[in-house]
Amino acid sequence: MWTCKNLWKKLAPLARSSSTLCRQNARGVLFNNERRLPLVPQAHMSSGTPGGGGDNNLYYLLVGATCVGGGFYAYRTIKGDKERYQERINEIASRPNKVVPEQPITEAPGEQAAETPQEIAPVTEDAPVETPEVTPIVEATESVVEPAPEESVGMPDADPVVKSARSVSEEAVEQPSAPALIEPSVEPSPVEVTEEPPAPVEPTPVAGSLPAETAEPQTTTESAAEPATVAPAEVPAPTPVEFPSHAPYLLIGGGTASFAAARSIRARDPGARVLIITDEPDLPYMRPPLSKELWFSDDPSVVDTLRFKQWNGKERSIYFQPPSFYVSPQDLEKVENGGVAVLTGKKVVHMDVRGNKVTLSDDTEISYDKCLIATGGIPRNLQVIERAGEEVTKRTTLFRKVEDFKALDKVSRDTKSITIIGGGFLGSELACALGRRSADSDLEVIQMFPEKGNMGKVLPEYLSNWTTAKVKSEGVAVITEALVKAVSFKDGKVEIKLKDGRVVKTDHIVAAVGLEPSVELAKSAGLEVDSDFGGFRVNAELQARSNIWVAGDAACFYDIRLGRRRVEHHDHAVVSGRLAGENMTGANKPYWHQSMFWSDLGPDVGYEAIGIVDSSLPTVGVFAKATAKDTPKAATEKSGTGIRSESETEGTANSPVASSTPEPPPVPEQKDNYGKGVIFYLRDKVVVGIILWNVFNRMPVARKIIKDGEEHADLNEVAKLFNIHDD
Repeated sequence: MWTCKNLWKKLAPLARSSSTLCRQNARGVLFNNERRLPLVPQAHMSSGTPGGGGDNNLYYLLVGATCVGGGFYAYRTIKGDKERYQERINEIASRPNKVVPEQPITEAPGEQAAETPQEIAPVTEDAPVETPEVTPIVEATESVVEPAPEESVGMPDADPVVKSARSVSEEAVEQPSAPALIEPSVEPSPVEVTEEPPAPVEPTPVAGSLPAETAEPQTTTESAAEPATVAPAEVPAPTPVEFPSHAPYLLIGGGTASFAAARSIRARDPGARVLIITDEPDLPYMRPPLSKELWFSDDPSVVDTLRFKQWNGKERSIYFQPPSFYVSPQDLEKVENGGVAVLTGKKVVHMDVRGNKVTLSDDTEISYDKCLIATGGIPRNLQVIERAGEEVTKRTTLFRKVEDFKALDKVSRDTKSITIIGGGFLGSELACALGRRSADSDLEVIQMFPEKGNMGKVLPEYLSNWTTAKVKSEGVAVITEALVKAVSFKDGKVEIKLKDGRVVKTDHIVAAVGLEPSVELAKSAGLEVDSDFGGFRVNAELQARSNIWVAGDAACFYDIRLGRRRVEHHDHAVVSGRLAGENMTGANKPYWHQSMFWSDLGPDVGYEAIGIVDSSLPTVGVFAKATAKDTPKAATEKSGTGIRSESETEGTANSPVASSTPEPPPVPEQKDNYGKGVIFYLRDKVVVGIILWNVFNRMPVARKIIKDGEEHADLNEVAKLFNIHDD
């Protein structure tokens, strides 16, 4: 081909000059004589010897040679592409340990019987064997055999499910020259025939996998006389893309806020296609039970099922919806009425806000129309632990995810001592849970924190001290005013040195010292991060850009009553995610909701809070004698749910009536037991926060008080709105 091309470059100018010379002579004669030029024989137009026609013949020869060379080049190119494609197909077919059930294929007449015999494969219900002479053949195409994850809502344990990524075409190939796909370079492993078929189960959506096909194996006999052969099969199409390259609604993060947004989007736009991307391997789930109810379950398999009994005795799963609720990511663009797909095990590492696309950790790009950032937060760690070395790090748990719950559950059963650093909500809840477990074992549970009492940053001092006594009664050794100076690993123990000289030796550390909002995408996306509270700064509609919203722990929003805030609680994630989803579909609603949070120290003591609850603010507490119904267990039995923000309504609350005679706020009496009560947090004599101590289902009243933003002369009268004096 290159020879023809070089020859054409040398001779083409000669042919062109010859033709040009003839045309110029003809035009000159026409213009000079002003008459039509008579036809001249073709041979005289050549610059060669008259009558020879050598240049024209050479011209035709070059054109013909070029056509022949081009055709030969195209033939070689197509043939090479076909060979490379066939090599790729054979390479795919030769991958080991991958089996797909296939319909029985009869032996093609006239074909060679020298193929390698195959083991008998399971026969699907769709293609039963009609004649005993036909042996089902299993072709070594791509498939994955993996156990189905636990069903989120009451799904029983099941045997592994065979998930195929490609099935063999049912039609026979009409071209006998095409090689069969059963010619891998490495012979596939034979398939073992089981006696008992696995029970069919509903598959869990897995990133990049197609829906599973449950087959019912049947026992057959192998024919040794006639080895099975495979007729030429149609070349299968390439593997489909694992997930869509474009999502109209893209939600980054797989937590509570993302799930709430997805449901809100689907409620307003029933045909919406929503893609959730999470770096966790699990479907969206609720986090509160990880430090509460799961630890009090009597079921030894709770770590695997992740199902628990609420205080009211009802059982549920931590997952919001079962796997059947979602569509597989690769089918999101195909489903007729849209749906919600979850892409697990993938992390968004870059955002291009101008190009409306994101880049995943594997360099895959996904474009979007509208995007929600709900990345949540990352557990903080102490610098002294980070600098302590690998031995200390691998004996430290930063509690946040399902895998952390499973790991800590195992540690609590295998070790002798666990130390919890942190006296906030999470640290106190885990301390009570592990302390109660230690009653049935020789586990030592230690809790240390720099405050004077449990939840000292939230509760007033007298109530914090009472809570500390409650935690100690659960079997926890509480060390107050403890500042960690250094952590090291010596003689098989983790040694914690405090600034006052005390030394604590333990087997494992749980660091529960707060949450850092996950804002890694801020730099690439050009989004603003609040310097005081952290998180992405958003407007009243939770919008960071024209088509980008933020919800949950990562959102720093402006509260029209309490100023700019960032909240790290379940109820806020639910409400902010729901509102962001509505605004992504055009609602344009402002965020005015006062979210609540709750904490339970076992089934007998719990509280709900709203607004700004900071122990540095002036507080007024009004308490009353508790009854048997004033416990979290009794409250959930009445409401029917253990996740209180789900049962909470915006019920109408009457405005509190202030006393006509101003009186100083009462000082709570110091008692050994605070049965139930209301704690008001004041700023400039206005109530900005409320804690309901063992008082439940009164949150709409508390929300109304904060929303009104009025001064109250007698908070005893305001406390009566919560019916704390009722028996």
